[in-house]
Amino acid sequence: MKKTTNVFLWIAQTLLSITLIWAGALKNIQPIEKLELMWPWAGQVSPAFVQFTGVIDLLGGIGLIVPALFRIKPILTPIAALGIILLMISASVFHISRGEGTQIGFNIVVAAIAGFIAYGRLKVVVIRSK
Repeated sequence: MKKTTNVFLWIAQTLLSITLIWAGALKNIQPIEKLELMWPWAGQVSPAFVQFTGVIDLLGGIGLIVPALFRIKPILTPIAALGIILLMISASVFHISRGEGTQIGFNIVVAAIAGFIAYGRLKVVVIRSK
């Protein structure tokens, strides 16, 4: 793999990981009243659902960095990225079903970044296994 591609992958992983860990932490720490100022949907669903999505965000953010960084089961990094793509598809469907189709731009961008990470890191795992 080219060094430049590896650098871009690490930048993408780091930024997306920070974003997901931030969102996950907020969903699990902040009161619903504060969350709904940023995300109106948070006040219209059960608190357990908000916390569940927060846990998924946290796991995705950790999964993007830890396996690749420590080279412990590096296949988990592209798997985490694929999980994030599924999460963003689910979030898009959720928003569209609520008539919030204009809100899915962020989900599309995150899914595209996760796709880049999944492809790039899967390529690395395959190359190293040969």
